[in-house]
Amino acid sequence: MNADETANIIYLLILLLFVGSYFVYGQRDRLGQTALYAAIWGLVFVGVMIAYSFKDTLTGQLFPSAAIEQSDGAIVFRKANDGHFHASLTINDQPIEFLVDTGATNLVLNKRDARKVGINPDTLAYLGRAYTANGVTGSASVRLKKVEIGSIEDRDVAASVNEGNLDTSLLGMDYLSRFGEIVIKGETLTLRR
Repeated sequence: MNADETANIIYLLILLLFVGSYFVYGQRDRLGQTALYAAIWGLVFVGVMIAYSFKDTLTGQLFPSAAIEQSDGAIVFRKANDGHFHASLTINDQPIEFLVDTGATNLVLNKRDARKVGINPDTLAYLGRAYTANGVTGSASVRLKKVEIGSIEDRDVAASVNEGNLDTSLLGMDYLSRFGEIVIKGETLTLRR
């Protein structure tokens, strides 16, 4: 637990003491009912503290594409219910959901996500070819000003925009190879620079 977390806990305890004292004083004629309310609020407080202490686990379970950054700088993703790893990255200051695809060469944006990050897919020259499970489709090379994953930021990143009807943007090996270590173990994907 770091100093900020300790300070937050102390602040919450002081606040709880202040609020609790106010209710006890105000309800001194009905101490039995006040004790019941105090017990309920105490349980709520304990529940919040337990949830806070397991925030990384809860975040991974509720939002598997959210990057959970470890103290050693590693970024961890949990496997989603569909059996795949999804990653939420920020591209040109816009949040984009990716399917982690080690079979894809590039970081590939679908047309919807390209528009979201400021690229007009209607003006691109689709000179490249992408060989997908659904057949061959055109692709256009683009440069992304800024790509963020957790606290890691990369500038001027090569990517491509898919001409077909790609449902989800793909996080391929060109970007993943920027990490020195990629580990898939059980339900987690860990990236380390």
